[in-house]
Amino acid sequence: MTYTVLLAEDDGPIRRSLERALHLEGYRVIAVPDGVQALASAHRERPDVLVLDVMMPGVDGLGVCQVLRAEGDRTPILMLTARVETSDRVAGLDAGADDYMAKPFEIEELFARLRALLRRAGAGGGHDGVRQIADLRLDPDARRAWRGARELALSRTEFDLLELLARNEGIVLEHSTIYERIWGYDFGPGAKNLTVYIGYLRRKLDPPGHPPLIHTVRGIGYTLRRP
Repeated sequence: MTYTVLLAEDDGPIRRSLERALHLEGYRVIAVPDGVQALASAHRERPDVLVLDVMMPGVDGLGVCQVLRAEGDRTPILMLTARVETSDRVAGLDAGADDYMAKPFEIEELFARLRALLRRAGAGGGHDGVRQIADLRLDPDARRAWRGARELALSRTEFDLLELLARNEGIVLEHSTIYERIWGYDFGPGAKNLTVYIGYLRRKLDPPGHPPLIHTVRGIGYTLRRP
């Protein structure tokens, strides 16, 4: 199967170089120089994955990502940027990006990350369908979740985290693994992002009278298992 990559990069030489490399790797490539054209192409072409430069004239990469996510578009997005500060990575991921690469980068790493995004999205294969664990029910296609009869109001990151834990029911996922899968980057042992989001999830998932589903394995990570 040939996957379509929408590449948005305002630097002409970089855009043409990446376009050639992706073509040689077997992808169909739609290459555009700015965010306005990226949005138009995303609506018209329905690509399998997007590669967006953060700094572009007009609508930047973050803006493209935010618009698509607000429209309910779940196409995987890989952000490219010369910015390397943690705050910039967090901004990209919070905008709805699935992965983040700092320039300069090795082209083989870009290929590997695209393959991982396509696998995770189930491009060409769809989702596994509704998942039921005890009284927890998740619908990945609709991005909805219920505990018993009560639907959970989850943010994008909260749903992604819950789905990851549910998909690996009974398996202890290490902190670094969760960071890589949800945020695309391991922020290190001092980071609090994961602890904060686990707290958010627990408050929404485990109201009084319900047995907890998410369990902490001290010093290692988290697991979701049946009561």
